[in-house]
Amino acid sequence: MATALITGATAGIGLSFARELASRGYDIVLVARDVQRLQETAAHLRTAYDVDTEVLPADLTNRDQLGTVEARLADPNRPIDLLVSNAGFGLKKPFLVNSVEAEQQMLDVLVVAVMRLMHAALGPMSARGSGAIINVSSVAGYLPRGTYSAAKAYVTSLSRWAHTEYAGKGVRVMALCPGFVKTEFHERMQVSRKSAPGFMWLDADRLVRDALDDLDANKSVSVPSALYKTIVGASKFVPFDSIHRFQRIGRR
Repeated sequence: MATALITGATAGIGLSFARELASRGYDIVLVARDVQRLQETAAHLRTAYDVDTEVLPADLTNRDQLGTVEARLADPNRPIDLLVSNAGFGLKKPFLVNSVEAEQQMLDVLVVAVMRLMHAALGPMSARGSGAIINVSSVAGYLPRGTYSAAKAYVTSLSRWAHTEYAGKGVRVMALCPGFVKTEFHERMQVSRKSAPGFMWLDADRLVRDALDDLDANKSVSVPSALYKTIVGASKFVPFDSIHRFQRIGRR
């Protein structure tokens, strides 16, 4: 039976991935900071889908705890068939209003952890000639929206390169680039759902199903919905200054 490891697995997109993959018969390794929510999620998946679950508490800004997740991914005796790097981190305030420590923490979760977990997973996947990685990025990576966008641009670029680099070794790598999704992410940032028009908000379960379809289709980047595909396409031609005017959407 295949096993998936999911970071940020107790809420939002991560929880939707956990449920969908469990429904497809995957055993699940759950990674998040909240031990109680991890245990509750693991129990639900075992009961609802009759799969094995493993709880791995970790704060990905802590290098030692991140190392524990890396070691789990690199263990050749307990192979991980699918890594979903989904753990999120967002800052509502502008760059200079945030402390540099807060900016560093965001970088640690969105860039450093994604890179190190992918590095750990690719070794055993390449050695056995199979495996897949989904790095949850964002449409924001195509737009000028501060350091969050810069971090997501890194994740998308890294994933596209790895998709080509390791395809010959039997490993699929894909960046998932959603826009606004109905999850706890914005609530934790104290950002209202009214900060962006209702038609821009995506359903997490639908997003995950479409992403897995795109992975099966061997795509390097998955952009959900016609709306966000249009936004990504337009971003290549619209002047930077024009896009910059809309950067406050989704931050109020």
